[in-house]
Amino acid sequence: MTTRWLTPKEQRAWRAYMAATNLLEDAIDRQLQQDAGMPHLYYGILANLSEEPERKLRMTDLAQKAKITRSRLTYAVTRLEKDGLLRREDCQWDKRSSFAILTDEGMAVLERTAPGHVETVRAAVFDHLSDEQVEQLEEISSVIARALEGDATTPRPTSDEVPWRRRSSPCSGSS
Repeated sequence: MTTRWLTPKEQRAWRAYMAATNLLEDAIDRQLQQDAGMPHLYYGILANLSEEPERKLRMTDLAQKAKITRSRLTYAVTRLEKDGLLRREDCQWDKRSSFAILTDEGMAVLERTAPGHVETVRAAVFDHLSDEQVEQLEEISSVIARALEGDATTPRPTSDEVPWRRRSSPCSGSS
């Protein structure tokens, strides 16, 4: 098999993308640690729950929305539950499943933290882009995500190719 090396143009684009995503994640994490004492991942879990009608999701669905492994979600939920920001509830119709539910305290943390988070995102990304570039960013990001998740034009990924479908290792808990 021949390696398909990146062209110089692709290499520049890849390195620019990696620099931007690493710096952006760092900026967001710093802001959220300062304002809420939590990393971006935890904030994202709370935000996903806040968008649901009853502020609750099955753990497997939450892992898919957060694009993380079930074991990583379980670890994060345990921490957020300890902090009183969410709680777990067993699923009545599927004994293997449970729900994560955003508490009123968790919602209050989101409401208090969201303005600073949005300002950080705006200052780091959107203040530097034209409307056309925002549309391009959405399009490019969506194409990449669909390709990695599997869409109508690409074969569906096997169970271990997307994080939320991976089985937990024997040393970690399952959700």
